[in-house]
Amino acid sequence: MKTKRSDNFDKFSLKKKGSAVKESIRQDKKKAKAESRAMGEAARQRKIDKARGIVTDPVPAEKGKRGAYVKKTGGYEKKPYDRKKITEAPPKYGELKPSYNARPTTINKRTPASMDKADEKRTASIGKVTASADTPYEQMPLNKYIAHAGISGRREAAQMVKSGHITVNGDTVLEPGYKVQYKDVVRLKGKVLQLQVTPVYILLNKPKDYICTANDPEGRKTVLDIIKNATTQRMFPVGRLDRNTTGVLILTNDGDLAQKLTHPSYEIKKIYEVTLDKPVTKADMEAIAKGVDLEDGFIAADAVSYLSNTSKNVIGIEIHSGRNRIVRRIFEHLGYDVRHLDRVMFANLTKKNVDRGKWRFLAEKEVRLLKFMNKSFTRKSAQ
Repeated sequence: MKTKRSDNFDKFSLKKKGSAVKESIRQDKKKAKAESRAMGEAARQRKIDKARGIVTDPVPAEKGKRGAYVKKTGGYEKKPYDRKKITEAPPKYGELKPSYNARPTTINKRTPASMDKADEKRTASIGKVTASADTPYEQMPLNKYIAHAGISGRREAAQMVKSGHITVNGDTVLEPGYKVQYKDVVRLKGKVLQLQVTPVYILLNKPKDYICTANDPEGRKTVLDIIKNATTQRMFPVGRLDRNTTGVLILTNDGDLAQKLTHPSYEIKKIYEVTLDKPVTKADMEAIAKGVDLEDGFIAADAVSYLSNTSKNVIGIEIHSGRNRIVRRIFEHLGYDVRHLDRVMFANLTKKNVDRGKWRFLAEKEVRLLKFMNKSFTRKSAQ
C-alpha cells in the first residue's frame, strides 16, 4: 500500500509544469523550422547544381523522412556552400557567371556574333561612367529622356525615335536605348527638348532700386537677391520692370509659361498706376486712348482713367504691350515726367496682401489660370 502511494505521488510530482511544456513546444517548433530551412536550402542548391550541369540522384528516404540527394560532381570534390558575397567582375554579355550564393539565372543564349550594332553599343556602355560628378545624371536612355521632358510616355517615345523624328547633336538616332549624355542636345522635329524640373512660381512686390536680371556686373541689387531663400531652382523674372518701377513681378523656372506671358500674341493685360509731375489734360487722355506714334511704332492703351477726382496727375492705364519702357515713353512723348510707376496687376495677379519687397508662392489655382490663359484676363488675338 505504501508503494502505491509513492507511485502516485511520484507521478504527480514528476509531471512537467506549464513553463516546461511551453519550452518543449518551442524547441519542437524550432527544430521543425530548422529542418524546413535545410530542405529549402537543399532544393535551391539542387537548382544551382542543375544550372551548372551537376547531376544529382536521390538517396532512399528513411522511414518518416524525405529523401536526400547525393551530388555526382564527375570526379572532383564539391566545395561547401558559401553565403559570403562573392566580389568578382560582372559576367560578360550573354554569359552566366557561376555563383554559389545566387539563384538560378536564365542564360541568354545570344552570342556576340548574333548581336546587332545596337546591342554592341549597349554592351559597350555597361558599367561605364562618362559624365562628371557635378552633372544631374551620367547617362540616360533616349526614350526615357523624352519621357522626362514631358513629351509622352516611354513606349510612345520609343516609337518617335524609331520613326526618325529625334536627333541628338544634329544626328538622327533610331535606337530608343541610345545613351544620352548630360550635354547632348536632343530635338524633336527641330524643337529642343529639356528635362523637366520641379516648377516654382513666385509673385514678388518689387521695390525700387532692384534690377530684373540674374546678376549685375556693376554689383547692383537684383530681384533674385530678395527670393534667394525661397528655392534652390534657377529662377528668372517674367515681364521685367526697370530699376525705378515697382509692383507685381512673376519669377519662375517654367520656360513655357514665361513664353506665354511675354509673347505679344497672347496680349497679357497689365495695369499701371502712374504718378506724373503735373495734371494730365483731357485731350492727352483721349490721345492715349486713341493711340500715339512712338519711334518704334504706334501704340494705344486698352483703357486709361483718372484715379482721383481731385488729383489729375495720378493715372491708371491698362496696356497689353510688352515693349520696353512703353508706359514711360507714352507719357514722355506727351510732355510729362513720370515721377513714380507701379504695376498693380499682371495677368490677373495683384500685389494684394504682399507688402513692398515681399513675395509669396502662387496658389495652384493661380498657376492653372495662367497656364490655360483664362479669358477673364486674356484678350483674344485678332484672327
